[in-house]
Amino acid sequence: MFTYTGGAVLFAAVLHASWNALLHGNRDRFLSMTWMSVAIAALSTFIVMRLPLPPSAAWPYVVASGLVHIVYNVSLVRSYRRSDLGQAYPIARGSSPLLVTLGAALFAHEPIGALHALGIVMVSGGIIALAWQKGRVSPAVGMAALVTGATIAVYTVIDGIGVRLSGGAALTYTAWMFLFYWLMPVLFVAKRGVAALWMPLRETPLAVGSSLAGGLVSYAAYGIVIWALQAGAMGSVSALRETSVVFAVLIGRMFLGETVSARRWLACVVIASGAVCLGL
Repeated sequence: MFTYTGGAVLFAAVLHASWNALLHGNRDRFLSMTWMSVAIAALSTFIVMRLPLPPSAAWPYVVASGLVHIVYNVSLVRSYRRSDLGQAYPIARGSSPLLVTLGAALFAHEPIGALHALGIVMVSGGIIALAWQKGRVSPAVGMAALVTGATIAVYTVIDGIGVRLSGGAALTYTAWMFLFYWLMPVLFVAKRGVAALWMPLRETPLAVGSSLAGGLVSYAAYGIVIWALQAGAMGSVSALRETSVVFAVLIGRMFLGETVSARRWLACVVIASGAVCLGL
């Protein structure tokens, strides 16, 4: 796994942790996620105008994934309203690799070796341990984060199957799927009104700019993952991607003022060890 594909997925993990930190660092996360979605959808519109359509076999997966991603975005915002980055993020990300592995086995008939299974368990266990080390997890926080993790698993399995049916057209598949992100500003306007969306452009342009940049980073991060899903086992790709929580811990410590205990560093070591197992 630690060929070009594995290295690319680890790079995607760094990018993924970065845009989540940008989202968490903004006070109005629903607004931030909306402007991130505008950047993603606008870039997708530019790309789809220059590429052919995906194969017909991939279209059901494009549509399903696009809709699940919107549910994921809303769930993520709800999770971050209730807890800090070091608690909500690990629960959401740590629950997904095991679910992805199960989904890939059921729907894509993917086998997995004992060493890779150990790696996935180590990554998921270490990630979830990070959340509990922050203190007691309330039912509301745990439920919101687990729903987010479930949506991650669902769209990962959908995209793993869908991109394989696209005939190697990973960029085309990704761009058409991300077109559904135009629904986020529609939801925002329906809830808060047009003025609430446009006013920050005048009052807090830097915050809007950081959200737009975060959207482009998010696009690159998940685009790499979809590309990797063409050939790599879904569970392994998902687990490597979720090592992003290690980078999230570092970002939270360095830029958001979150504390990191010795036990949290130990959990990070377990996660890194699991990633090594996935690369053997």
